[in-house]
Amino acid sequence: MKQTGAILWLTGLSGAGKTTIAQRLLQELQARNYSVELLDGDLVRTHLSQGLGFSKQDRDINVRRIGFVANLLSRHGIIAIVAAISPYREVRSELKQTTTNFIEIYVQAPLAVCESRDVKGLYAKARAGEIKHFTGISDPYEAPINPDIICQTDNFTVEQCVNQVLHYLERQGLMSLVENNKSSQRN
Repeated sequence: MKQTGAILWLTGLSGAGKTTIAQRLLQELQARNYSVELLDGDLVRTHLSQGLGFSKQDRDINVRRIGFVANLLSRHGIIAIVAAISPYREVRSELKQTTTNFIEIYVQAPLAVCESRDVKGLYAKARAGEIKHFTGISDPYEAPINPDIICQTDNFTVEQCVNQVLHYLERQGLMSLVENNKSSQRN
């Protein structure tokens, strides 16, 4: 079966649930025999964007680098799942214009909910002035105006959000839930 590549770009505040949803999507798509890769913002920053800071310019460079890699994967028929804050609309829009099958997924949760989920204490450090340029506190987050999918993680479970994405992919003709479920059950 020839697979069509796509970029599933999960954007949202720290603690909104991007990585959790992305990891679960990865598992579900792999179980259905799709070629898929996960590009997590924190890991990419460690390996591909080491040395970049958190200024707007550095964040834009980081997002463009992730977008470049995701596009390479997508062009070769792989579903690239990206979980990155990517706070600026302009760069996300640029990626949407220059890539194929770019699906913007807004992982939305109120700031207070994101702060309550913060096991690393980053929001508290940002509020205390210990972390500069922290998205949602001292730096802006520009929510998508017209995302393809909105996953409201304060109202829906991870499974519900994952199913929302899977059904969107099916409606767009990028995957078949039934066909690949049958083939994965035979394996």
